[in-house]
Amino acid sequence: MLKPAAGRYPNRTLITACTMLATTMQAIDSTIANVALPYMQGSLSATYDQITWVLTSYVIAAAIMTAPVGWMAARFGRKNLFLTCLAGFTITSMLCGAAQSLAQIVVFRLAQGVFGAALVPLSQATMLDIYPFEKRAQAMAVWGMGVMVGPILGPTLGGYLTNAFDWRWVFYINLPIGMLAITGLWFVMPKSDSNDSMRFDWTGFAALALGIGAMQMMLDRGQDQDWFASREIFVEAVLAGLGCYLFLVHMMTAQRPFIPPAVFRDRNFAAAIVMMFGIGMVLLASSALLAPYLQNLAGYPVYEAGMAMAPRGFGTMVAMMIAGRLGGRFDQRILMAIGLLLLSGSLYVMSGWTPDVSHSELLVTILVQGFGMGLIFNPLSVVAFTTLPARLRGDGAALLSLFRNIGSAIGVSVTSASLAYNTQVSHAVMSEVATPFNPLLHGNSAVARILDPMTTHGAELLNQLIERQSQIIAYNDDYRIMTFLTLPTLLLLLLMRRPGAMTAAAKIEAHAAMD
Repeated sequence: MLKPAAGRYPNRTLITACTMLATTMQAIDSTIANVALPYMQGSLSATYDQITWVLTSYVIAAAIMTAPVGWMAARFGRKNLFLTCLAGFTITSMLCGAAQSLAQIVVFRLAQGVFGAALVPLSQATMLDIYPFEKRAQAMAVWGMGVMVGPILGPTLGGYLTNAFDWRWVFYINLPIGMLAITGLWFVMPKSDSNDSMRFDWTGFAALALGIGAMQMMLDRGQDQDWFASREIFVEAVLAGLGCYLFLVHMMTAQRPFIPPAVFRDRNFAAAIVMMFGIGMVLLASSALLAPYLQNLAGYPVYEAGMAMAPRGFGTMVAMMIAGRLGGRFDQRILMAIGLLLLSGSLYVMSGWTPDVSHSELLVTILVQGFGMGLIFNPLSVVAFTTLPARLRGDGAALLSLFRNIGSAIGVSVTSASLAYNTQVSHAVMSEVATPFNPLLHGNSAVARILDPMTTHGAELLNQLIERQSQIIAYNDDYRIMTFLTLPTLLLLLLMRRPGAMTAAAKIEAHAAMD
C-alpha cells in the first residue's frame, strides 16, 4: 500500500501519467507483434508453426506470472516491484528487437512476458489507491483506456512500424516509453512498505503454473493438432485440470496461500471476475476475427484494414470518458447493462455481414461495439473494488487481469476452432451440389462453361467460390456465437451491489488507506 507524506498525493497527475504509460505499453505489446510475424519468419528462417512461439511464449509467461503479483507487491513493496518490472520489460524488449535467431527471440519474449505480467495489475492498484472513492470512476476510465485501446491499436501501430522501418521496431519503440515511465515513477511515486517476513507459497504457485501453462499450450496448439485426436492435447488437458484442481484444494486448505481465499468471498468482486472472463472471451476474439475478414474476404489492404478498425478504439475511449463522468450520478450496473446490450447488438449485426458490407455500416457498427465495451469495462473496474478491502486490492487487480487474459485465450481458441470447423462443414454441404448433374453447371450458358466441374480450370474456380462462401458463413456463425456468449453476463448484474451502497466498514478502510 502506498504511504504518501501527510496523507496526500501532490504528484497524483504525474503518477497517473506514468502508470498510464506503463499500462499502454504492455497492452499494445500484447498484439503489436502479430502483423510482424511474416517478416520475423523470413528474417529468422523459421516455419509458421515455429514463429508463432513468439506470441505463445509471451502469453504463457504473462498468464502464469499475473497471479502472484499481489503477493510480490506486498513482499517487496509496490514501487520496487513496479520499477523492476518496468526496467525488465524495457530491457527484454530491446533484446527481442536485437535477436538473431528463433531461440533467442522466444527466450527474450518469455522474459518479457514475465516482467510485463505485473504492469497492468500494479497500475490499476496504484490508481485505486491514489484516488478517493468518489473519483475512482474517472480514474478507472483513464486507466481503462490504456488496457482496452492498447490491444486494438497494436496491430495498426505494428503494421506502420514494420512497413516504415523494420519488424525490430515493434520492440524498440518500448525504449523511450519505458525510460520515461521509469524516470517519472522513480521521482514521484511514494515509497511503499515491504514485508520481509512473508514466505512464498511455492506449492500453490507450482500447481497454478501447471494448470495455466498446460491450458495455454492446449489452446494454442489445439487447432493445429486436431484437438483431442492428438495425444499431446489430451495430456495437456489432463495436466491443466489437475493443476487447477490442486491449486483450488491447496488455496482452501493452506494456512497462507499466495492468493487469499477472502478475495473470492466479496460478492461484487466474485461476480466481476466472472463477467470479466466472459467479456474477455469476446474482447480479443472479435478483433482477431475482423482483421482477416477485412483483408482476406473484403479485399482491404493491411493499412486500410487497420484504419477501419480504429473507430472501435475511439468508441471505447469516448464511452470510458462518459462513464467516468456519470459514475457518481448513475448506477454503474445500468451503464454496464447498456454496454452489454450495445455489444451484443453489434455482434448480432456482424453475424449478418457479407464482404460487400458498406463502409459506413462497417464503421458505425465497429464504433458502437467499442462504445459498448467502454461502458462495460470502466464501471466493472469500479464495482469490482467497491466493497473489496484495501489490503486485497493487489490480489484483486492481478486476478481481474488473469481472468481477462484466460477468457481472451479461450475466446480466440474457440472462435478459431469454430471458424475452421464450420468452414469445412459448409464447404462439404455446398460441394454436394457442385457436380456435373447440376443443371446450372452444364449446358451452353456462360456460367456453365466457366464453372464446368469436368474441366481443371472450372473445378478449381468452383472450389474457390465455395471456399469463399464457406468462410463467410463460418465468420457469421462465430459472431453469432459471441452474441450469445455476451447476453448471459447480464444476469451477473443481479448479483452485484450498487457502488453507492458501500458499507460503513469499507468506507472507513478506504479512507484509512488514503491517510
